Amino acid sequence: MFYDPGIVSATKVLQDSYIAIREELDTLLSTQFVKWPEHSLYTGDWTVFGFYGFGRRLHENCQLCPRTAAIVDSIPDKNMAGFSKLAAGTRIGSHCGRPKSQLRCHLALKIPAGDVGLRVGPEVRRWTEGECLLFDDTKEHEAWNLAEEDRIVLLVDVQKPVAA
Repeated sequence: MFYDPGIVSATKVLQDSYIAIREELDTLLSTQFVKWPEHSLYTGDWTVFGFYGFGRRLHENCQLCPRTAAIVDSIPDKNMAGFSKLAAGTRIGSHCGRPKSQLRCHLALKIPAGDVGLRVGPEVRRWTEGECLLFDDTKEHEAWNLAEEDRIVLLVDVQKPVAA
């Protein structure tokens, strides 16, 4: 299930900071990204550059992207945050995430032309650079990048509003 990004104030902060975040992303090398640890979930190459993992701040990475880290630091109750890169030809299989108290936010940073998308339940969406997609990670979902270039988003788990 997708949500209106406006129900979480962090999405406006992220969207307003798109240019600064994108500039720092562009300074990173591919070798600074690491493979997503759940290898059975995907085919191809899914790598991440983390700022937070399971609520723990990853200080060395935060020092490499200080503006992005400060923006992420300002978001309360985050569990996970980082750049998520799907290389061309990568497919993340259908799965359900956790925890139920959070929603997953993707700020689209680099979205190639072509067959790139995210399915949550029966609904499919495509990312738009500079905008956020907000969805319930506990619902069955999958993502793919069948385009010619990498797809990169800033992934941030945010506190689920009581009314959501």
